[in-house]
Amino acid sequence: MMVLAVLFAVLGAVSNATGTAFQRKAASTAPDSRGVRLLLTLMRRPAWAIGIAGVAGAAVFQALALVNGPMALVQPLFMLELPFALLIAVPLLHRRPNAQGWWAVAVVVGGLALLLGSAAPSGGRDQASMARWIPALALTLGAMGGTVLLERSSSSPLFRAAALATGAAIGNALTAALMKSATDRLAQAGLPAFLTTWQTYGFALAGITALILLENALQAGPLVASQPALTIGDAAVSLLLGVVLFDESVRTGWWLLPEAMGAGLILWGVVRLTRVVPHLADVVH
Repeated sequence: MMVLAVLFAVLGAVSNATGTAFQRKAASTAPDSRGVRLLLTLMRRPAWAIGIAGVAGAAVFQALALVNGPMALVQPLFMLELPFALLIAVPLLHRRPNAQGWWAVAVVVGGLALLLGSAAPSGGRDQASMARWIPALALTLGAMGGTVLLERSSSSPLFRAAALATGAAIGNALTAALMKSATDRLAQAGLPAFLTTWQTYGFALAGITALILLENALQAGPLVASQPALTIGDAAVSLLLGVVLFDESVRTGWWLLPEAMGAGLILWGVVRLTRVVPHLADVVH
């Protein structure tokens, strides 16, 4: 089951990377607008349609991964999206990465291996009680709203992009938690149960909200601000929700040291990648 979870998570990262690269191309060439208006503009662009197809495929693989493994394992594996996005975006944008880019990719992958190998996520359940869902929803939704307020209070492109990307990361993690619960209903009780559980409609709404935040983050500022917040934030919040909602477990004690080292390597590699490939914002028309 764990092997299947890893396989589907990696496939999801590849699919999501494809979606991210094409969405970035569409968002970077869109006129300056915000919110739903920006989304309506992007819907008329072929590159955005390809990106959404990649995101949809990633959602299917993500659901399959969550059915077969804990959130604390599956969601961090989606960090591989960034290296895959680089591999896809380079030919898409007719550029060539340098040696620093490949070193950064290696550091991200190595840091992820160290983090997950040290944490060894395991266990857990597929459903959570409402006594756990209510405070989790209140905190995550409140935090997402807070990031929007923070973004509107600043004129700095770096801060605005980071704030919106953080909100998108929280939304992605919440979507994954709701999806895990809903897909378990589908696997255990069939389509009628899936269509009548509130988590199904919850993950659809959370996913749409996260998508809108992501599109605005990509346009608000440079990738060096948004991508680290999106990548690290999603994994961190997902791990927390996995432990709090589904009783998943990770190693603690002295294992926290290599886990922190792995997280540090990932952060360094992500920042280096976004600096090495700033041309992700310079989409060829």
